[in-house]
Amino acid sequence: MPNSKKHPGGRPSAYQEEYAELAYNYCLLGATDAQLGEFFKVSARTINTWKKQHPEFAQALLDGKTAADAKVANSLFNRATGFSHPETKVNVYEGEVIKTEITKHYAPDTTACIFWMKNRQPDKWRDKVEVEDTSLKADPEMMERLAIEFEDRMKKARERQRLVLIERGIIEN
Repeated sequence: MPNSKKHPGGRPSAYQEEYAELAYNYCLLGATDAQLGEFFKVSARTINTWKKQHPEFAQALLDGKTAADAKVANSLFNRATGFSHPETKVNVYEGEVIKTEITKHYAPDTTACIFWMKNRQPDKWRDKVEVEDTSLKADPEMMERLAIEFEDRMKKARERQRLVLIERGIIEN
């Protein structure tokens, strides 16, 4: 048995001390509790039990997830604001390898900016627009006049289009 402690009323826990470090590393890769359960071949409920019974395990998960989230947030911030980094460019000239140190620049990415703002200031940047009900009622007589005017304008536009097509020799009169 991996853990020799006696657990009254149940079977011994499969938890091992090295699981904290393994869980930390897996959380750095973005693992969820359900994925940790699959990794350790236990249920998500067991992962929750281990978090309650082993503070070092719970802390490892928290630290790993926090570090991974911080890295992703930093990458998103860099994409949203633009960034630069050093790079070595390698060229071959007349059979000789030439290495040139350059600074590569990336412009801000609009999609990352929008994503950032929608999450940081949802009231100002959300897609859903709240529209107040102005209780404007359509006057049936006005709607009829608009429909007649629309039809008249469309007839005139079709006639202008027909004359242009005749003038260009596309259709015959």
